Amino acid sequence: MKRRDFIKDSATAAAATTLGFNIKTYAGSPNDTIRVAVVGVRGQGNSHIHAYSGMANVEIAAICDVDDSVLKQRSGEIEKNKGKRPKEYVDIRKLLEDKTIDAISIATPNHWHSLMGVWACQAGKDVYVEKPCSHSYWEGKQLVAAARNYNRIVQHGTNSRSTVALREAMQKLREGVIGDVYMSRGLCFKWRDTINKKKDGPVPQGVDYDLWLGPAPKRPFNPNRFHYNWHWNWDYGNGDIGNQGIHEMDICRWGLGVTLPTRVFSMGGHFMFDDDQVTPNTQVANLEFNKNGKKVMIVFEVRHWMSNNEAGIGHRTNSRGELDSNCIGNVFYGSEGYMAIDNYNSYRTFLGKKQEPGPARTEGGSNWENFIKAVRSRKREDLNADIEEGHLSAALMHLANISYRIGRSIEFDPAKEQILKDAEANDMLRDKYREPFVVPEKV
Repeated sequence: MKRRDFIKDSATAAAATTLGFNIKTYAGSPNDTIRVAVVGVRGQGNSHIHAYSGMANVEIAAICDVDDSVLKQRSGEIEKNKGKRPKEYVDIRKLLEDKTIDAISIATPNHWHSLMGVWACQAGKDVYVEKPCSHSYWEGKQLVAAARNYNRIVQHGTNSRSTVALREAMQKLREGVIGDVYMSRGLCFKWRDTINKKKDGPVPQGVDYDLWLGPAPKRPFNPNRFHYNWHWNWDYGNGDIGNQGIHEMDICRWGLGVTLPTRVFSMGGHFMFDDDQVTPNTQVANLEFNKNGKKVMIVFEVRHWMSNNEAGIGHRTNSRGELDSNCIGNVFYGSEGYMAIDNYNSYRTFLGKKQEPGPARTEGGSNWENFIKAVRSRKREDLNADIEEGHLSAALMHLANISYRIGRSIEFDPAKEQILKDAEANDMLRDKYREPFVVPEKV
């Protein structure tokens, strides 16, 4: 071993040991079974379970959830399907002490994503982390740093990055299929009913509520701040722009070929319903970028309830002949036409003044399969949605939400990674954490 590598590896091991973890590196043999632990298994985590269950030489060796009833239900389902019951954990820290686990797949509420990811890197585990990878800008940076410092494979859950059609669409944009692309529009028009109002009450039996809160402030239990509806509270979620919208925000940035904006303005509100939702159900964000000396922009919009379709996106009918009530996708505008992206795995182009049909494709792919491929190869470049790309896309959502919450436009310095001339806004780049659930300063 070269001396510089020995020093680097020794420092990494020492840092991990300080936290009570032992570094373990997957051997990378394609014949070996990769042992995955899924963390947070009620909703999207169940999709993780199904994805890994269909792969050869991949074992769901453990699952972790703070809700005992969900934990037992998923364990039983896995045992019935695969013939072997996974280990069960309530506390992520206990799971990370298990040296037999190669990778963890995180599908918890947003406020846990970065902290679990950092801890997992320090414990020598590879990581698949659901979108958005962070609850605030700063902790996303820390997760990227941890992935690099501990040489871990970390994939972001923006699934469109692994679909065949969208990878082709991005290549077509680079080749100039619609000319000089100057703007991308992200659409998140999704039917969302009221969550009504609910009173604080007792913690459900079998739920470790203190662990569920984790880094968030201590508050009484309320069902409208728990399963799924946590999305609509700033302590745990990031609104629909950080829920459904982060997928489209990522595609916007990917297609434009930009990183961080220079100016952001977002406005909106909570319209129609008088309920417990705190985040906006209607929001428009405008983000301006400097791309090689030229100005380009992203316009992003969240709408709830009844809305129109755009560019044919979402214009589908179900088996009963009913029109889809959601319009989720992207439109790219160029000097020679436009491109419409629908449902993560489909794109169409319309060229010239007459909007004549151009290249189009519909074909999916698996972000989880891509992650496992990279875990085996140990090559970060094999990842379609590397954590740094995830952080940059989540950053757009964070900056838009900051502008919305303070009610004014913000200027951002991509080099310094700071909001300029606005101390209040700049302070919001970073969360405040509840001990001992603190994203570390040094990773």
